[in-house]
Amino acid sequence: MAYAKFAEFYDGLNAGAEYDKRAEYCAALLKAQGITGGILLDLGCGTGTMSLLMAQRGYSVIGVDLSADMLSCAREKAAAAGADILFLNQDMTDLDLYGTINACVCVLDCINHLDSIEDVKKAFDKVSLFTEPGGLFIFDVNTVYKHRQVLADNAFIFENEDVFCAWQNELYDDDSVDVSLDFFEKSGDKYQRYSEYFTEKAYPLSELEDALAQSGFEVTGIYDDLSGNGVSENTERAVFVARKR
Repeated sequence: MAYAKFAEFYDGLNAGAEYDKRAEYCAALLKAQGITGGILLDLGCGTGTMSLLMAQRGYSVIGVDLSADMLSCAREKAAAAGADILFLNQDMTDLDLYGTINACVCVLDCINHLDSIEDVKKAFDKVSLFTEPGGLFIFDVNTVYKHRQVLADNAFIFENEDVFCAWQNELYDDDSVDVSLDFFEKSGDKYQRYSEYFTEKAYPLSELEDALAQSGFEVTGIYDDLSGNGVSENTERAVFVARKR
């Protein structure tokens, strides 16, 4: 999915993502393991909000995303803020950087968009390839619990002054969720409709931990989202912290 129309509405509909808190959380995790600067990859950067926030915290940021439309928004956002961020249009399973990085962050369930553990392993291998020994890889995932109990076959409604969004899920036995998005863009007293689709897949945390180990990472912590607490059976988003061996 290229997120062609979603890119236009993404920031307005994603106000609950708590980007400032998320960036501060990632920066604290990095600092706790001695990384306070250097080159940071924002993998699956979307419209660049996290990239900009990490740049403002002193990191030299590279943002990578598969969607050219999302990156267009990201470049405009960085330019408006006067931030020097390199944005690259790449698939995370075929990452190709110009040199090594000190850390990588990948937030808001980007890993769930990979539709097989083989693709997850490819992405982990690529991050490992470009990460300096001792560097950190921080990413989050929606859990199997969230897919089965929260997303499931449920529908959600999001709305702001510009657009109305109907979100419909369909859950499959392999813990994949097909998501159908219908956007109704307000134009005077009329609405213009756009539809987009994508799939997310949840992976057992132990499977992700094994994949990280195979890619040369040592997991130093798995946390419940935006907390210092360990994961539980009811965790909806898990945050992995892994160090390159």
